[in-house]
Amino acid sequence: MDPGRNIGKTNPLNDKDLEDFLLLQKTKADSDKSWTIDVADVDQSTYDLSVKNPTKKEEKVIRTPSEILAEIRSLDEETNSILNSIAGLI
Repeated sequence: MDPGRNIGKTNPLNDKDLEDFLLLQKTKADSDKSWTIDVADVDQSTYDLSVKNPTKKEEKVIRTPSEILAEIRSLDEETNSILNSIAGLI
């Protein structure tokens, strides 16, 4: 399944989306897109089975202080432009 593709009423699952699952299902093997958890690790009070892929590492975007200041200045300019447009309507 394309990781950027949203599944829903107008974009249902198809055979290609299930290829990886069907291949791994035979051996119940784990992969980057499928994993197993121990039932003892499931919160007994909520039985929360929401998707939390333990194999996926979160990538942190580290910006320099200069990049952060540049973005703040850009957002401030955009805000001022919007405020000036609103003031012109009043």
